[in-house]
Amino acid sequence: MNVTSEFAQFSLDEIKALLDGGTLTIYSVARPISADHAVDRSAVLATFTFAAPAFGPPADRFEAPAFVANPVAANSVGTPGFARARKADGTTVADFSVGPGPREIKLAEVSCSPGAPTKVVSLRIDAEGGWPERPDYYDAHPRPGYALPKVF
Repeated sequence: MNVTSEFAQFSLDEIKALLDGGTLTIYSVARPISADHAVDRSAVLATFTFAAPAFGPPADRFEAPAFVANPVAANSVGTPGFARARKADGTTVADFSVGPGPREIKLAEVSCSPGAPTKVVSLRIDAEGGWPERPDYYDAHPRPGYALPKVF
C-alpha cells in the first residue's frame, strides 16, 4: 500500500475507517510513483464502492473489504495494474497493487472487458514500499516501438 502524504501517519485501522463509503478504482498499468500523483496514463477498468464500514475483521493475512456490489461491470478493456482507494468525498487515500502473483488485490479475472463482471477475491495490505514492481517502471510512459527502461 502506498499512502498519500496526508495520511502517512495514520494507523492501518484509521486508514481503513477513512474508506467507509469511499471507492476502490482499478486502473490499467503505468501507475504513478506515489498516491500523491494524479493518474494520467491509465484507463479506469472498474470501480467498487465500499460499504460503511468498509472492512470487516481480517482473517489470516487477508483483509475483509465490504463492497456495495462485488462483482461490478468493467468500464473498459485492459489488464489491471493498480488500484486507488478514495474517501467518500473523493480524497485519495492510498494505492494498492493489483493482479496475479505477489499483489495486494487479486481479481477473479486476469483482464477486463466492458460490461463483463470484475470481482475482488482477496485483499491484503503490504507495508509501504513493499510493491513488487521495478522502480524504473514507476511513471513509465511506454510508447509503441520504444523499449521499456532497462536496469544495468
